[in-house]
Parts: sequence; structure tokens; C-alpha cells
Amino acid sequence: MGKYSESEGWTDVVPIPQNEGGPNPLAAIAYSEEYREAMEYLRAVMASDEKSERVLELTEHIISMNPAHYTVWLYRANTLFEIQKETQSDLQGDILEELRWLDGISLRHLKNYQIWHHRQTLMSRLPSLPSTELPFLARMFAKDAKNYHVWSYRQWLVRHFSLWDTELPYIETLLATDVRNNSAWNHRWYVLFGQHVDPNSGKGMDEVGNIVDEDLIDKEVEYTQAKIRLAPQNQSPWNYLRGLLRKRGSLLECKGFAEEFVGDVDGDGKGCRSSHALDFLADCWAEEKEAEKAGKALELLAKRFDPIRKNYWNYRRGLLGLGAVEA
Repeated sequence: MGKYSESEGWTDVVPIPQNEGGPNPLAAIAYSEEYREAMEYLRAVMASDEKSERVLELTEHIISMNPAHYTVWLYRANTLFEIQKETQSDLQGDILEELRWLDGISLRHLKNYQIWHHRQTLMSRLPSLPSTELPFLARMFAKDAKNYHVWSYRQWLVRHFSLWDTELPYIETLLATDVRNNSAWNHRWYVLFGQHVDPNSGKGMDEVGNIVDEDLIDKEVEYTQAKIRLAPQNQSPWNYLRGLLRKRGSLLECKGFAEEFVGDVDGDGKGCRSSHALDFLADCWAEEKEAEKAGKALELLAKRFDPIRKNYWNYRRGLLGLGAVEA
């Protein structure tokens, strides 16, 4: 006997077993009895479209055993909203209570995207951002500063609640703590330039004929160069710098800056402090039609500084009309 079959509160429900394909299934999943029974009762309430407090308790029980079950999360959200609609209870209060319950699950299961979809579904019903939300996300990032699901959710949050003007100080705090936090660099780009992206076409203002904010680009180039000087071999700010300069159409304005980190390019590369600066210069020289100089930089990358990607660097040499080199 199980938890639900012995409960007086569930005597009116006939559980629905999972269809495994007949009495002798080829590869039946070995669920625990507790999970199997709970799912049988969930199928029954879903079949009758029941939305009630006991269904919330049932979904909570199943989620405690399998927090990755998307269908359970979806049915729980629909149940929560239907109960609120029928009882005319305080929607914001109900959602905040659900979020408090969700916080604990999120901290225990860091890489579960169903949790974050549920959170987004709840948050989309609120008129404003709860004061507890950003501090909770900070707790999540303290556990894993590069959690993709949390960052994706935070980007949605920024757009949904128009947090563009208040988000930058937090990003700067993260980069001051860890300049190599590639997720924070990505979020910085999103906050500064994503506001002007058309969600339907994916095009930015500068891509559809509007003027690039030159003052913003200047400020960001200066900021990024300062961060590169702290850790020249950190790829994230180099990529960020490329993105900034591409908005203007050329990398050449930072050619001199990159040369600070490469040493003797004509020789064996002695003194080079950043393979990413060398890669950057290869593109600068290619832009200037200096194929031999660009090819030499790519040769150094293939032979000395990044031989694991020799084929890629030789591909780049091929684009310049140069032959392959051996690592």
C-alpha cells in the first residue's frame, strides 16, 4: 500500500498506470514504488483536469523526487493560477509564497532549467519586480557564477521589467571580483546593446540604419582595455573589444593597443603575453592587406601559442592565400 492509496483524501481518485507497451515491456523503467504511485495519481487528476490544493501537494511531492519533470511543473503552474482565479485570493501573495518554496529547490538543483522556466512563468504574472528577486539571484551566482540557466533568466528579467539602467553596477561588481567571468561579459553586452535589439528580427539599431552611440563605444573600449591589462590572456574581453570595434567597422583603432602584448612577431614570438592579442593583430594586418605579417602571426599561433587549434590557424592562413604550417 502506498501514500495515496491509503489516504482518505484520495479515495475518489482511480490511479492510471503508465502504459509500458503491454504486460511484458521490452525496457520498462525501474521507478521506485513511491514515484510510480504518485505519477499514477497525477495522470488521473490530469485526465479529469482537476486543479486543487491536493494537486499542488501532489506535484510538490513528485518534484521532490524528480525536479526535472517538465509536465509536472507546467501542471503545477496552471493549477496555482486556476486556484487563485476561483478563490480570488491575492495573486501576488500566492506567487511570492510559491517563489519562497522555489528558492530552496533552486539552491539544491543548480542546473535544472525547468525550475527557471517555472520561475519565469510566475514572474510574468507580477506587475513589478519583487525586492527579494535580485538578492536571490546573487545567492545563485555565489554558488555558480556561470550558471547558464540563471543568466538566461536574468536576461529575460532585465527585458521584462526594463532594468537596463540599473543593471550595470552589478555586472561591474562581478567583473571586479572575477575579470574572467565570461558570463558577466556576455551580460554586459546584452545590457548595453540588447535594449536596442528587435526581438523579432534579432537586428540592432546600428544594423537597421540607426547611428551607433560613439560615446558609449569610446567608454566601453577604454573600460575593456583596462580589464585586458589585468589579464591579457583572458579571451572574454578580447572578444568584447572585437564586438565594439565591429560596430564601427574596423579593428584598426586598437591595433597599437594589441601590439603592447605580442613582443617579437617577426621572430619566434618571444615576449608575447597574449595569444588573443596575436589573433587580433592577424585580423588587423589582414584588414590592411598585409598578408605576410598576418600569416606570420597565425604561424606563431599554430606552432607555439595554440597548436591544439593548428588546423584552424592554417585555415585562416589559407584564406590569405598562404600555405599550411606544421605545429
